[in-house]
Amino acid sequence: MFVNLKLSEIAPNPDQPRKFFDKAKHEELTGSIEENGLLQPVVVRPVEGADAPYMLIAGERRWRACKDAGLEVVPAKVIEGASEEKAYVLSIAENVNREDMTIMEEAGAYADLKAAGWTPAKIAKQFGKTETHITWRLGLLTLRPEVAEMVDKGQIKNNLAWHIAQLSPANQMVAAMRYVRGDFDSEAEAQHFANGLKMMEKQTSLTGEEAPTAEVQEERKKAKAKAKDGLGKAEDILIPLFEELGEKKPEDLAVILGSDLDRYVRVVGKIYNQVQLVRNLLSKAQGIQRAMEAEFNKAAAEVQQEAVEKKGETAEAKPTAKKTTAKPAAPKPAVRTGAVTKAPARRTPAKKTEAAGK
Repeated sequence: MFVNLKLSEIAPNPDQPRKFFDKAKHEELTGSIEENGLLQPVVVRPVEGADAPYMLIAGERRWRACKDAGLEVVPAKVIEGASEEKAYVLSIAENVNREDMTIMEEAGAYADLKAAGWTPAKIAKQFGKTETHITWRLGLLTLRPEVAEMVDKGQIKNNLAWHIAQLSPANQMVAAMRYVRGDFDSEAEAQHFANGLKMMEKQTSLTGEEAPTAEVQEERKKAKAKAKDGLGKAEDILIPLFEELGEKKPEDLAVILGSDLDRYVRVVGKIYNQVQLVRNLLSKAQGIQRAMEAEFNKAAAEVQQEAVEKKGETAEAKPTAKKTTAKPAAPKPAVRTGAVTKAPARRTPAKKTEAAGK
């Protein structure tokens, strides 16, 4: 049923899943309503015993813009007999695919439905999403508030946010701050770093609990030398070859390579696929290495802080010496050392000395 209602007869929904309304877009909508009126009705349901006879189900942004545009009456679609849960579902349905609904607002809305007994599968079916999409959104709710705010502001992208959400609160800040300040060349590198931190949290043995034996150290040394030698050959042979081919025009390569062209395409394709695979593995290894370094630095800082605190406790535990009135000290005999120092002989006149001898 469509009716015209006074704005004063409509109250916003306190359980509105959207909490953030973009100021610039609000002003744009307000200007449009001033010029053209409200083209899309708001959706409301009757409520009893409230200050206003109707409550918004959908269209709070439009309702706010109408108030600022000076409208007194707006077109509304009234849904009779809608329960609070049904109204909430309709409210989510209107907002869940909107660009200006933040990812954390979406996650919070799904969490409310889950708390009401909805399974991720049911939520996914209701809103046309995959169950994985719902599960990932719900996983974001473990983010600490500071990191969630970074996600809402678009400083951290959705996929990376999920990886960060799997970490402890302290490590969430470590991963988020390092990404925001530009420590990584790509989002994938940041994800690998977060995964490395997760492995450290699980106390996964990355290097072995015991020191490697001499045989293991020798094997690692040989493997490193072999990899280094292979990388050197690639730099000496493959890179110059690709640089040379890259400078040619396609029509020139067709003539130069002739019957070998198909072979070149096939071999380079294999190299490309292998390089992509190894590049991904190296990036993961780099993430683990960075996580180990971060964990080591954190442990070192904790040890240093503990030492400072212990030093402070020791200083506080020392008794304070009582002040006493110093008495004149009796002259002390000279302390003898290995070399005895003689006092300088007192000179006397020669005559007195002779008299003393007599």
